[in-house]
Amino acid sequence: MTQLKPVAGTDYYLWKYLPSVPASAAAIILFAGATAALCWRIHRTRTWFCIPFAVGGLFQVIGFGVRIFAHYRTDLIAPYAVQSSFILLAPVLYAASIYMVLGRLIRSVHGERFSVIRPARMTKLFVVADILSLNVQGNGAGLTAKDKTQKIGQYIVIAGLFIQLIAFGCFVAVAWVFHARMQRSGGKDTSSWPKIPWKQGLRMIYFCSALITVRSVFRVVEYIMGVDSYLLSHDWPPYVFDAIPMWIVQMTFFLWFPDKFKPGQRVGSEDGHVLVENEMPMR
Repeated sequence: MTQLKPVAGTDYYLWKYLPSVPASAAAIILFAGATAALCWRIHRTRTWFCIPFAVGGLFQVIGFGVRIFAHYRTDLIAPYAVQSSFILLAPVLYAASIYMVLGRLIRSVHGERFSVIRPARMTKLFVVADILSLNVQGNGAGLTAKDKTQKIGQYIVIAGLFIQLIAFGCFVAVAWVFHARMQRSGGKDTSSWPKIPWKQGLRMIYFCSALITVRSVFRVVEYIMGVDSYLLSHDWPPYVFDAIPMWIVQMTFFLWFPDKFKPGQRVGSEDGHVLVENEMPMR
């Protein structure tokens, strides 16, 4: 019978519980299916800017796969560090694609005058913040796997999560201002953006951003409370407040997919990128 074990040669327990194999297997199936569907759609529509989102899905699959292995070897540091890092960093990659969606959406409706930041500059700014968050969280997650550096690792992860939360807050504010200004324009000059569902695109951005924010707040609380807290000593919270919301984010992005951005085709956009209706709208 599998038992919880301390790290070899010490009395330090990385895990406070045995990771559930059935729960991890279910997560693998759900994320693998969602990621495969997304990869198919990215390839079919050649929306390469969505690749980071698909990589985030792959991170989830790898993370939960390693989590199954960790069920049988709770005494090893490597599986703990890998599953923790991959599951923690996946939403950062989701965010990278979501940031790019807004910039392209604004350009597709010639809405630059309604944005508080130029779309090209906005995308670069938020992606840089995303990369910073990714590096900080990744370095912190690696340190949490060792007893001597666990505390400092937790603080670093919390700092990375705060960077992500601040960036997301600013991003949503920029999207909201653009949305409000577009609404106040009363839909004038619609000939420049025929049949472009910018409202649907913004709804997708808002919904995904809200779920990622809730998940990030959960992770901040989890790390602030410490390794002996209820959240880090039970298996179910990461599934309810992280895995399930992130799977919903993946499915939302797939169903309200910002596809058919056609470089080189001047169809309602200065740069040839057009956000069009998804064939499979969310109901």
